Amino acid sequence: MVKRIYDEPESGDGYRVLVDRLWPRGMSKERAALDLWMKDIAPSPGLRKWFGHDPARFDEFDEQYRAELDASAEVVGALRDIIMARGAVTLLYAATDPLLDNAVVRRDCMINVVGRTGA
Repeated sequence: MVKRIYDEPESGDGYRVLVDRLWPRGMSKERAALDLWMKDIAPSPGLRKWFGHDPARFDEFDEQYRAELDASAEVVGALRDIIMARGAVTLLYAATDPLLDNAVVRRDCMINVVGRTGA
């Protein structure tokens, strides 16, 4: 699942992983209720700044970010292992538009990766 970190934690969230490079504004560590913060799976600083959550750039951002994930086998493998071991995993993000966030790209990529491994 993907979910805004500002939404209240729920028991169905399972293992909660923040997948943003920057800590969310105004969010305390207690309120975040994280199990893990995976900064390295977030888009590179340059790509994040270029995208700037501009809807007109999302398709190109999606393509470039997928290329970054393809080049980050170790980090993607670590997230895949967490998903395989934990079952229920929620990828947390801070952006206000859930359809234009890198967590959605990551979720779709992880569904493909986990699907290929037989889970």
